[in-house]
Amino acid sequence: MNLHDLSPVPGSKRKPKRLGIGLGSGTGKTAGKGHKGQKARAGHSVSLSFEGGQMPISRRIPKRGFSNFRHKTDYETVNLKEIELRFESGTVVSPAELHASRLITNPSRPVKILGDGDLTKGFTIRAAAFSAAAKGKIESAGGKAEVI
Repeated sequence: MNLHDLSPVPGSKRKPKRLGIGLGSGTGKTAGKGHKGQKARAGHSVSLSFEGGQMPISRRIPKRGFSNFRHKTDYETVNLKEIELRFESGTVVSPAELHASRLITNPSRPVKILGDGDLTKGFTIRAAAFSAAAKGKIESAGGKAEVI
């Protein structure tokens, strides 16, 4: 195969829609904008929330109460069964090691260890948070749960 043999897949290259080029073009006269109205005018765009002057729904609905969304902590979560499979006994498991073994995607986010699965090896696990079940299983297996 050479460069002169290459060609685009049939149907992948389309001609641009030519607006307002006569009645026979299919998009002549009003150029696909319909007759008159706010959206037919040149240079005018309407925001998605605009409701024709009616009070928008975002302003009609009451805003009450407290939302914790801005204050919540987003944890990277890891289960004990995954740590059991990936690491040797006596290893110090920290966010850097979890990232290297692809158990977490972002090592700068706080890590929370969850208690799903059984633990037979003793680890020293360093994380931002532990569930109560995870902490109990780590300590019963002879390991340490250190909060960073």
